[in-house]
Amino acid sequence: MSSEFDELDELILYRLARDARGATAADIAREADVSPGTVRNRIQRLEEADVITGYHAHVDYERVGGRLTGLLRCTTTAAEQERLAAQVLSVPGVIGVREAMTGRGNLRVKAVGTDTADLSRISRKLTNLGVEIEDEDLMRAERHHPYHAFGPEEAETGADGTLGVAADEEVLTVTVADEATIAGRTLKEANADGLVGEDVLVVALERDETSVTPNGDTALEPGDRVRLFSTQGVPTDTLRAFGAHDVQ
Repeated sequence: MSSEFDELDELILYRLARDARGATAADIAREADVSPGTVRNRIQRLEEADVITGYHAHVDYERVGGRLTGLLRCTTTAAEQERLAAQVLSVPGVIGVREAMTGRGNLRVKAVGTDTADLSRISRKLTNLGVEIEDEDLMRAERHHPYHAFGPEEAETGADGTLGVAADEEVLTVTVADEATIAGRTLKEANADGLVGEDVLVVALERDETSVTPNGDTALEPGDRVRLFSTQGVPTDTLRAFGAHDVQ
């Protein structure tokens, strides 16, 4: 499936992740300039390949009788991780379990309770299963957004280096200039030096027509096309650090 994965598949996943109920095959087809039948066939293929594993409602449990949502970071042995993850999911009140690759905290559990006593009951159930609870947090709010790298290019740098941004979008693609302050630094160093705003995420990077998965150790080079995302708007200082010109 991965070898056949293309931009149409990415767009379909982006739109479905953003609003699976409202994204029709006809709407996606118009955006991609293909037929609705092509989109429906692609969706079926993505489902059959287990790329799309389901369609789920995002529920605000606090609005349903004032219920509380808890996040628990738990640890188990690698040999027992898969078995215990299945058992944890069967505990009443647990609505999600994620298996992480880390040694400590390799199970992340999301649970809903009527009150703190109910969440404590869930914690005791997990402990009785042989799971070690590292820490617990009450979740105040949760927000979702599809993977930005699969989405359409909402804004690009122009030939003169200026940036055009759609008013309702907060995804920008910038090109690292030769003289950019950020050039030669890793993302970890750039964040430590305050060159990337606190609310800014580097979600995709293209270098020499090759996609690079960005992480803290990724060093930015002149000519890199970097996609930035921010819920608050990308700060002017961040744009200047990438070498964008005529930023007001």
